[in-house]
Amino acid sequence: MADQEKDSTMQRPPGPVAAHTPGRRFDELTDPQIAAALARSPRVILPMGSIEQHGPHLPTGTDFFAATAIALQVAEHIDALVLPLCPLGVTPMHMPYPGTVSLRPGTLQDVVTDIGSSLAAHGCREFVILNWHEGNIPALALVAERLHREIGLAVVVVQACYVAEERFGPQAGGLTHGGKIETWAVLCCRPELVHLDCANGSGDRQRGELVDQLRRDRSFQPVLTDVRTMSLTGWYGNPEGATEQEAQAFVTELGAEIAARLRGVLEALATVQPGYGLRPGDPVQPGDRARPGDEARPGDLAQPGTPA
Repeated sequence: MADQEKDSTMQRPPGPVAAHTPGRRFDELTDPQIAAALARSPRVILPMGSIEQHGPHLPTGTDFFAATAIALQVAEHIDALVLPLCPLGVTPMHMPYPGTVSLRPGTLQDVVTDIGSSLAAHGCREFVILNWHEGNIPALALVAERLHREIGLAVVVVQACYVAEERFGPQAGGLTHGGKIETWAVLCCRPELVHLDCANGSGDRQRGELVDQLRRDRSFQPVLTDVRTMSLTGWYGNPEGATEQEAQAFVTELGAEIAARLRGVLEALATVQPGYGLRPGDPVQPGDRARPGDEARPGDLAQPGTPA
């Protein structure tokens, strides 16, 4: 489908999507409000992105703006808190550009581990990492394992950018660096930071799609020198024609889809790993969380590290 065509399945909400939803952001609540929220539903979402160049038309915080806007939508559906974080991520691929600041994978892992540990001490039992930046994926996979096995959290990592590609790729020209999907992701919450009149110099689409195919392959993982391997200008795609109305529909529908699928994953985990996270029908008390080594209930599956 051409970029300019409109998908009739994308419903237009009557009003703008708020930049943030009151009552969900961890940093906007008081300590008693957070305690009450965790007692009611001990779920926390951590949005993850990066600070990196996205061409002349999008801000360097595109990935983090996207992750945060989507996380706030998801939180409304699953009754979760959304934790803000320094938006930096692992992005050495974009270091040739001055708009990029990258962390070492170990640094990111240590930060997220400390965050999860703190939340667990306060009663969080289900920890969702909602990621928009592909360069974070290996580090987040390792830290998710650590949080589950060492701290006892039920952990799910959501690659929100891939869900967006599945849902909106055909009508948006795919998931490209700086293309329409990423433009919608910023337009929905910070439209003043999008400069479509400056969206000139897109890299060659054929070359960009080839490199994206190489780096997203499940079976083979080649190492790319930097983003210029994909595009000599650092971005490619066609953001032309993206509107705030489309962007509002994008984040609303994407948030609902991720929430529905995530709810199913969390419920399945509670069934197959009843020693972690929320058990169906459990009363939730402040500070009450499952830990590795807790006495198993009759019929529970063996927990990691305990005899079967």
